Amino acid sequence: MRLMLILIAFILGLSGLAIPDRSVAAEKSYYSPIINVDVENSRILISTLGAVFWVEVPEAAKPHIEKLPQSGLVDIVVETREGQPPLLKTWKVKSGESTCLHFDGKVCK
Repeated sequence: MRLMLILIAFILGLSGLAIPDRSVAAEKSYYSPIINVDVENSRILISTLGAVFWVEVPEAAKPHIEKLPQSGLVDIVVETREGQPPLLKTWKVKSGESTCLHFDGKVCK
C-alpha cells in the first residue's frame, strides 16, 4: 500500500498535477496524513485535496521528523516557494503516537 502511494505521488509529480500553487511565497496550512517520512532527504510526503507532494524540512526540524507517526494526521504549516517544494514551518500531530506532538519551528514539545 505504501509503495503504491509513493508510486502514485511520483507519477503525479511527473505530470505536474501534484505541485501545489507556488506562484507567490506565502504561508499555507494543511491538515494531512503523513504518507512517508524520508529522513535521509529531510522531507515529508503529505496529501491534501487530491494532491500528493513533498514538504522540505528545515535544519531545526531534521532531528524530529522521524518522530512523526506514519499515517498519522498532522496540521502542518508551510511556506510556499517558487520553483521549490514547500518548506515546513510548524506541525501539530492530531492523531497517532509521537514524542513530538508540536514542533513550533524551533523546538519540539
